[in-house]
Amino acid sequence: MLFRDIVIVGIGNPLFYDDGFGPFVAEELQKLNLPDNVKVIDGGGGASHFLFTMMFDENIKVKKLIIVDIVEMGAKPGEVARLTPDLMPTSSQQRYYDAHAFRVVEDLLAELERKGVEVTIFGCQYGHVTEPDFEIGLTEEVKSAIPKTVRLVLKEIGVDYGTTISNQESIHGVS
Repeated sequence: MLFRDIVIVGIGNPLFYDDGFGPFVAEELQKLNLPDNVKVIDGGGGASHFLFTMMFDENIKVKKLIIVDIVEMGAKPGEVARLTPDLMPTSSQQRYYDAHAFRVVEDLLAELERKGVEVTIFGCQYGHVTEPDFEIGLTEEVKSAIPKTVRLVLKEIGVDYGTTISNQESIHGVS
C-alpha cells in the first residue's frame, strides 16, 4: 500500500497562458527538499481524471490534498487566496467547463472530504486565459504570485521555506 500524508497538485494547462499557473507552482515545489510523506504532482489539464482516480484508489492513503489552480474571484490578477471546496467562488465555478473545472469536480471534492481527506485550494486570480487558442506563458502578475504561493503551500504543510531550497536557479528569489 502506498501512503502519502499530503498530495499537492498543480492543475491547469500551460498552453492557455495563465491557466498554466498550477503546473508552474508544482514545478517549483518539485525543486525543493520536501518530506518523504509529501508528493507533488503536475496534474496539467487532465488533472481531475488522474487526481481523482488516484485519490479514490484504496491502495493509496492520503490525509491532505492541496490543489493549486487559477480561480475567478473578482480580484486583481495575481492575488492568491486559500480556499476550501465550500468557499469556492460561484463565478469561478461558472467560468470553466473543461475537465478540471471545480464545477465538475465539486461533488468529488465533497466525497473526498467525507472520506476524511482534508482539501485545501490555493487559487490565483488569473489575468489572461487564451483557451481555446494556444499561448504559453504567464502574465507578470500571475508569474509574481508563484513564490508567494509556494511559501503559502509550504506553510500549509508545516515546512519551513528556508530549509527546503535545493536548486539555486529557482524563481523563489534565489539567484
